[in-house]
Amino acid sequence: MVPTTLLNRINEYPFLDQLSSIYEEKEFKFFLVGGAVRDFILDIDTTDFDFTTNASPEESLKLLNENGFKTTKIGIKYGTIEALTGKYTAHITQFRSDAYDKDSRKPNIDKTEDIEQDLIRRDFTLNSIAFDIKEKELIDPYNGLKDLSEGLLKTPTDPNISFSEDPLRMIRLCRFISSHGFAPDKNTFKSIQENIHRVEIVSKERVRDEFSKLVVGKNVSMGIRSLVESNLIDFIIPEIRELKMEVDPHHHHKDVYEHTLQVTTNVSQDLILRLAAILHDIGKPATKGIDNGKVHFRHHEVVGARMTKEILSKLKYPKNTIADVASLVENHLRPHTYKMGWTDSAVRRYIIDAGNTLDKLNELVRADVTTKNNEKAEKIYEYLDDLERRIGEVKANEELNKLRPPVNGNEIMKILNIEPGPILGRIMESLYNQRINEGEVSKEEAIELAKKVYKDL
Repeated sequence: MVPTTLLNRINEYPFLDQLSSIYEEKEFKFFLVGGAVRDFILDIDTTDFDFTTNASPEESLKLLNENGFKTTKIGIKYGTIEALTGKYTAHITQFRSDAYDKDSRKPNIDKTEDIEQDLIRRDFTLNSIAFDIKEKELIDPYNGLKDLSEGLLKTPTDPNISFSEDPLRMIRLCRFISSHGFAPDKNTFKSIQENIHRVEIVSKERVRDEFSKLVVGKNVSMGIRSLVESNLIDFIIPEIRELKMEVDPHHHHKDVYEHTLQVTTNVSQDLILRLAAILHDIGKPATKGIDNGKVHFRHHEVVGARMTKEILSKLKYPKNTIADVASLVENHLRPHTYKMGWTDSAVRRYIIDAGNTLDKLNELVRADVTTKNNEKAEKIYEYLDDLERRIGEVKANEELNKLRPPVNGNEIMKILNIEPGPILGRIMESLYNQRINEGEVSKEEAIELAKKVYKDL
């Protein structure tokens, strides 16, 4: 019996039926497969439309172009073409079977006429369900619907073979734990531990992409736990394991690992925020000390920011992502000094230093409050509320996103008859600090300061 949710969801996307009709008229087999089938059964939104067919890529291109679809040949060497319609993209792949070399996760492709042979090459049984839209028929040779109803992650073949052939599937398993709340059966999870060394052949970019999807999942703490418990974390961010510091009963401190998972769950499902939450205390193990019977982690935010840059660089994250996450890690303790009293210039400095991550920083700081002492938590929230009020006032009074000295570098070089270089940099830094600390200043005041700094250099 076809789940009603699947039929209802397919009806929401007329182009799916249109595509099926095009192939049916030419007597090709054509099935919706993978993520769309899985998520439509679960009544979850998706933009992941994959089809499999016995038509060759060349036949698909001809059919689709004749019927007004835009197409691209991305992936054609793997038997896949793209069909573009409005804001949606469909990937259409010829039935195939895969064979793997020992030292590569890129398969050698063989054509097949057998849909079951095509489905068995997929990662998990709940992704190995195909649906014939015109005939309204489910193709489920590996009991994926049953596993989906139970939330079980199992491979269509022996997991040792599946994970050895494509070791990225092991990290993908943990991603589905995070994104969908699924759980692996015992044999499948045991197989990860037996094949974990195979992850070494996977590129850092592919590991990063799967980890990023895990990080923004609804069940992110369970996803991270699965990485740690399976030892997969050692191939991604091994430093996370170090957060499991032994808690000395004589020198008590909170469980940093559990605290990190809680903070990560507390923040929004945003990649930058989630990465910052995971890494915000990553410098604590390296900075742990004990003075007068009390545990401290002095400057762990500075050490953590440096570690964050190294960790995310190894995973090949974009430079702007690394910069934003490191900034959040470095500044996450800063608002707690607000209770000591901040001047308007200190508020300005905080806004400027936070830059485009200001709202994320404020959210991270609040999420970091995990104390079970309600009175203590309320006091923290009170001064954070007041800080955000002050930020609003300062931003309303000044266009801080355009905050700059009233004279620019070109003007200073002309006035002082100097060339670009370290001297100009020192002068401009002084003008920048003057603007932040004193608020708006006149052009004359800025020039006077520039001349003074130049004279003193």
